[in-house]
Amino acid sequence: MYSAGYAVSLVSLSIALTVLCVFRKLHCTRNFIHMQLFLSFILRALFIFIRDAALHYSQEYYHCNSHPPGCKVALFLSNYCILANYSWLLVEAHYLHSLINLSLRSQKKRLHWYILLGWGIPMLIIISWSLAKYLHQNEGCWETRDHGWIWWILRVPVIIFITVNMLFFLSIIRTLVGKLKAADMHGNEINHHRKLAKSTFLLVSLFGLQYVLFAFFPDRVSVLTFKIWNVIELALASTQGFIVALLYCFLNGEVQYEVQRRWRRWRLKQHFHGEPRVHHSSLSNSGLPLTQVSLLTRPNTQIT
Repeated sequence: MYSAGYAVSLVSLSIALTVLCVFRKLHCTRNFIHMQLFLSFILRALFIFIRDAALHYSQEYYHCNSHPPGCKVALFLSNYCILANYSWLLVEAHYLHSLINLSLRSQKKRLHWYILLGWGIPMLIIISWSLAKYLHQNEGCWETRDHGWIWWILRVPVIIFITVNMLFFLSIIRTLVGKLKAADMHGNEINHHRKLAKSTFLLVSLFGLQYVLFAFFPDRVSVLTFKIWNVIELALASTQGFIVALLYCFLNGEVQYEVQRRWRRWRLKQHFHGEPRVHHSSLSNSGLPLTQVSLLTRPNTQIT
């Protein structure tokens, strides 16, 4: 089930990333941040598949404590991508907050900090987690949870990301309401920021609520409860990428307009190429000489 979910997410995110890369009119800081978020979800799905392939390569791994090193590396990278998902959502919220408050002075310099936050901070966290795993619980594929405090090395930063995101959105809502009352922004600009805020707020709320609920799920429950909870968690987690692609690309009015414009241009070009060329004689249909001179005359030709 979750393999199908990750496959749908992988395909939809790949299409969304390709669309934002191909159409040059969509190249801007906001869409660059979207592309980084897409990439983090794409890598997450890929490393999940690699981890499963390494973990379930042979049935022998179900009956012994030895696992291939590639499985640990794949788990390391998949957890890194999960951290990157939430860090780039934080970047989305901060950029929107700065955009609405008109505090983007140098976007290139700000972009460097965003890349450091989106990819660098999760790397520091995952290295700390892997060191703790290697020193205190170097067992199996590092999926065991006998030492619960080790997993909180991953959980606490994500909860901090979610909390800061929510604070950003409270400020964004307050600013939008204030600007709407004061009429400081044009109607189209307000609508654009409002739609972007709704999409990002929906993602943060949905993913944040899901993560917090499953982070505080008790470790010791009945088998039936664990199976039901596990199915829900895997179903939601595997389709997150599809939801991101849907909100930030497929339902994005700017992207839809650009795709439709390119499609109309392509259809028009195909239409003109498919029409047979009409060759006119030197006389018009009425038998009189033509009164218009072709624009394809040579420059030296004089018209009297």
